Amino acid sequence: MAELDSPENLEPAAQLQRLQAENEALRLELDETNQGVLALYAELDTQAEELRQASDLKSRFLSYMSHEFRTPLGSILSITSLLGDELDGPLNPEQHKQVGFVSTAARELSDMVDDLLDLAKIEAGRITISPAWFDMFDLFSALRGMFRPIVDASSVDLVFEEPVDLPRLYTDDKKLAQILRNFISNSLKFTQEGQVSVSAQMENDSEVRFAVRDTGIGIPQEMHGALFEDFSQVDSPLQKRFRGTGLGLSLCKRFAQLLGGRVGVDSVPGEGSTFFVIIPLALAQDADDEK
Repeated sequence: MAELDSPENLEPAAQLQRLQAENEALRLELDETNQGVLALYAELDTQAEELRQASDLKSRFLSYMSHEFRTPLGSILSITSLLGDELDGPLNPEQHKQVGFVSTAARELSDMVDDLLDLAKIEAGRITISPAWFDMFDLFSALRGMFRPIVDASSVDLVFEEPVDLPRLYTDDKKLAQILRNFISNSLKFTQEGQVSVSAQMENDSEVRFAVRDTGIGIPQEMHGALFEDFSQVDSPLQKRFRGTGLGLSLCKRFAQLLGGRVGVDSVPGEGSTFFVIIPLALAQDADDEK
């Protein structure tokens, strides 16, 4: 009797009715699935909007606080400069030492504020890239002059290797200088003796590689991947002596990306580190302007 009820033995009308019922059930199931997917998309859109709002609020907060910190920091630095110059009367050696501590702390805090402000601008999309043609000799000369007072008071030599057969670059020299300045500052910070050298050479036909090599403490391989992330810092006794936001290398990575390039590091503990940035010889926008 069971065979009489099989689909093969049903009348065509009954088979059609059965198929229609199955199709209707499948349609209802698909409708429910579609409604679930639409609800999920709506929830994801809501969460994405909330994340955008939170990111915008964070950027506004960082920008606002950075600007608010600048005025009192500027006042502190001005006052310590006046005290150090003894314009209001002589200071004894211990007083000079204490004024120096205040000045150093204020400068460190000012650097942190600058980093936070740059981060807020980048995340808010308010960083302006202003490319122009320039010579690398001029860039190296400006950096050499900037670090001369620090190097003169240090046992570490800062060497700028002369660029050989390198063409002029068309990029934002201020952003490139900021990248190299961060690299050099870090190398000087973690190098107690020896030297820090800065070089530039062609990476290929269309890119140039800037490298900052030091004879410092070096960085373990397992830490290389996180070095260029926000608020990442090297765990070492020297790090405890030098405060910072951990944003310097992260900002280098972001600036390099804005310039169409990339950053990286080669390092061996106890032997030193080489931080490098590779950027195009000419930024894509308006790169065909006359030199």
